[in-house]
Amino acid sequence: MAAPGGWVLGVDSGGSGVRVALARADGTARSAPIASKRPAVVADRGIDAASLLDEVRPAVRELMRAAGARTLAAAAVGAAGMATLGDDLRAVLPGALHEAFGVPSLALAADAVTAYTGALGMRPGVVVAAGTGMIALGTGLDDSGWRRADGWGHLLGDAGGGAWIGRAGLEAALRAHDGRPGGSTALLERAEALFGPVDGLPGQLYPRPDRPAVLASFAPAVGRCAAADPVAADILRQAARHILQTAAAVRPAGRPGSCRTALTGGLFKMGEPLLGPLRELAPEVFPEAEFVPADGDPLLGALRIAGALASGTLSLPEDPALLHIRMHVHPHNQM
Repeated sequence: MAAPGGWVLGVDSGGSGVRVALARADGTARSAPIASKRPAVVADRGIDAASLLDEVRPAVRELMRAAGARTLAAAAVGAAGMATLGDDLRAVLPGALHEAFGVPSLALAADAVTAYTGALGMRPGVVVAAGTGMIALGTGLDDSGWRRADGWGHLLGDAGGGAWIGRAGLEAALRAHDGRPGGSTALLERAEALFGPVDGLPGQLYPRPDRPAVLASFAPAVGRCAAADPVAADILRQAARHILQTAAAVRPAGRPGSCRTALTGGLFKMGEPLLGPLRELAPEVFPEAEFVPADGDPLLGALRIAGALASGTLSLPEDPALLHIRMHVHPHNQM
């Protein structure tokens, strides 16, 4: 087992870039993160390991120099798309990080797992991660493993997420433009201020590879209109119901009583227009929810996983897609 004070590596890779930090395995110290706005490339084999390593290696070398570390006791990499697009990462990263930094054990995690661990640590409960998309993850830290709901992307799911809210708001704007029932002139005005004449929206939106992000960019406008516009308020009420239903679906089985539940991600920065309906509907949709503030973000989650891996205290369920552990050599053979 690694020395308690050894340094561990955490990596958080997502659509907005890559963040890297070091921490003591026992949690007594943590470096400031180094961030790159260049995300890892998605290629034929999914997330391209070489492109991720191009961002990670120089950052880790800089952090290790500052910390005076020669090797690392463990590492954890959390990546958006790890569950379905992580084959190249699982094949390449263990050997590459061991060769470059002496990493003896590596956890490869879906970003939902690092979001969970950043929010709740090694405790049972439910975490909702909502930004452009929406996913919920729950575990009882037992043989039942992880329970996941939604996260299916903007075409098939992510109900209640930013892209879902933005699409519903733009649909209401177009209904007002056409004179159809269910439209919102307030949202029409916001849409035209943001995108120009709405009859040009399909041409702006459909060819874009970042279509989910463009849709989500309209979610704040829905939030700003909700206080005075019943259509916008109803969209957010529907979103709150979807979020609660998804959270309730992953509640750990066989655990009566309240369920520790954390809401994470940029969508909840919308504040009261969304949080108000969530509080109002929770007793009906997810009465067991005990809402608690998140401890921290997915980068903290990656560092927590790496620290627990180094100290032999990792209690999160392993899963081929969500949390995959690779050991290279016994940690006591490391410096």
